[in-house]
Amino acid sequence: MGKKRLEDAIKMVDYPVEVTYRSFELDPTAKRDINENMYEMLANKYGMSLEQAKANSKNVINMAEEVGLDFQLDSLILTNTFDAHRLATFAKKYSLMKEMTERILHAYFTESEHIGDHGTLTELAVEVGLDREAVVNMLANGEMTDEVRADEQQAKELRITGVPFFLINKKYSLNGAQPAEAFVQAFEQVKADNEA
Repeated sequence: MGKKRLEDAIKMVDYPVEVTYRSFELDPTAKRDINENMYEMLANKYGMSLEQAKANSKNVINMAEEVGLDFQLDSLILTNTFDAHRLATFAKKYSLMKEMTERILHAYFTESEHIGDHGTLTELAVEVGLDREAVVNMLANGEMTDEVRADEQQAKELRITGVPFFLINKKYSLNGAQPAEAFVQAFEQVKADNEA
């Protein structure tokens, strides 16, 4: 949702805004195959009932709908996202990071794909134009691990603890699914700073 609102904000200004994606795992200790569903995980993590977890998730689904996204949390497959981050970072070498990130997010939140599975990631990568063999080799050999870990270390140094998180011009930060107007305000402040 935060990404969609950022994109909406960029459309509202008449100057270029460059976006750089960074890796951040909400739970680096997560296993690739998780037996819990989203509601069970939330209930266990936050000490709430399944009904509370479902109610909170319904709010997220409604917020997603407001910005044109279709979140299918009932069937979402929890997994470790490290390899998905490696793939998105790999796609950056081919100027396809935005497309790869978008495809992974859609596969995860809307299509209930297992984005920790190498076969799934490979198919998603081919869809956005990456070479199948190159992706299979990258996923198998651990390539892009250092780059993802460097992003995560930078996030730790900046005391980032959740997503979405936006750092604008290395000076202004926004976290959470902020309205598009909050981004526009930050862009305008950066523009004013640059003109001063």
